[in-house]
Amino acid sequence: MKITRVTSHVLQYDLPEELGYSQQYYAKRSAHLVEVETDEGVTGWGECFGPGNIAVANKGIVEKVIQPMIIGDDPLDRDVIWHKVYNLMRDHGQKGMPLQSLSGVDIALWDIAGKVAGLPVHKLIGGAHRTKVPVYGYGMMLRREDAKSLAARFVDEAAAIKEMGFVAAKMKVGFGPGPDVELAAAVRKGVGVGFRFMVDANHCYNTHDAFYVGRALEELDAYWFEEPIAPEDHDGYRELRAGLKVNISGGEAEFNRWGWRAILENRGLDIAQPEVCALGGISEYLRVLALCHAHFTPVINHVWGSAIAVATNLQLLAAMPPMPGGMHQCEPMLEFDTTDNKFRDELLKEPLNIQGQIKANDGCVTIPSQPGIGVEPDMDFIKRFEIDV
Repeated sequence: MKITRVTSHVLQYDLPEELGYSQQYYAKRSAHLVEVETDEGVTGWGECFGPGNIAVANKGIVEKVIQPMIIGDDPLDRDVIWHKVYNLMRDHGQKGMPLQSLSGVDIALWDIAGKVAGLPVHKLIGGAHRTKVPVYGYGMMLRREDAKSLAARFVDEAAAIKEMGFVAAKMKVGFGPGPDVELAAAVRKGVGVGFRFMVDANHCYNTHDAFYVGRALEELDAYWFEEPIAPEDHDGYRELRAGLKVNISGGEAEFNRWGWRAILENRGLDIAQPEVCALGGISEYLRVLALCHAHFTPVINHVWGSAIAVATNLQLLAAMPPMPGGMHQCEPMLEFDTTDNKFRDELLKEPLNIQGQIKANDGCVTIPSQPGIGVEPDMDFIKRFEIDV
């Protein structure tokens, strides 16, 4: 079997309303899918992390840089391919967009391997530790309105996420320490006492302000404080973890095993959040997962993107060993964006129906058992939303 073509599909549409997080507002939803074809008619699908113009730039890396390196290679030699591509790109990017691009290709190769073997990816990894996973819903995105009116909106949005059946809720912050604490209090009010909620700052604070917000989150009994400061500030993460009771989480902006080694040896995270569509694909994710567990750091994957990303993460969550182990193990959760996302809900020939499963199964979804990542996209849908770049 040989790889004959690698195609990058960048999809985009206008959102029904503008949304935001601490770094920017955005009015378009995008996704970057990778299709790897072979001479035996087996096709694999993957996804690259990165929206908008990042996806457009990554398309060039996928098709103009990586594709020529691997045409004619056996797609089942995915680890050989990973290291060949990484080594050839190493002088030009050991992190960031080259790794995002490699991630999509690598996921597609795992999809091919599963289809050839007639097995889901979790079986190729070593089996399923669980057949279903709990799901948390994130919403409470920022809007161009004052904090008082946004807080009132957050109360209702948080209550709605709980009512949908999710096991926990996650919000965004980014207006500044004082207003952000008010927003967090609104979410606690919306979900009520005893229901898990998490706060995602997308690295908008300095360490001093992160301590201010973190102490307020302790009083509100938040479950974790995500990316409170810049991902490069390893010393700051260690200080926050040592000084706060709320769990400190992060890692979506880190790449490959070497970047993760530095984070974990620094002991700055209570919860690791690797992003498989960014850090190097499934091949590298498994090495990062092993590193996290070697440092006794629980993993709850970061998930952003289309149904391809969701299906990939379901396979990985099934195969994730319990850590540290026990009869009443704290299970990893699937992250689910509750805002409008056609690329998750309408992309597939057979939709995952995550929200329907959540309502019917006490906040859980089942692991796809079909070969590969377990899903197939609808090419007519892709053609309808693919942009010319």
